[in-house]
Amino acid sequence: MPEYSDKSKIVAGILQLFLGGFGIGRFYTGHIGMGIAQLLTCGGFGFWALIDGIMFLVSNDRTDAQGRLLRG
Repeated sequence: MPEYSDKSKIVAGILQLFLGGFGIGRFYTGHIGMGIAQLLTCGGFGFWALIDGIMFLVSNDRTDAQGRLLRG
């Protein structure tokens, strides 16, 4: 049985969709390096943030920084 994170994929997805230019969804899940990269590139000019936010919402295999699956 997989170990689940205390973080939610829905919260991460919504944060990424609305504040992805600042990397907030990635900071929320503990992926600090990715968050800084998104912050420095304004979320990949918006495209990276948008795609990342959608992937958080529809994917069932997204993990936090410790490798635990995000809760649905």
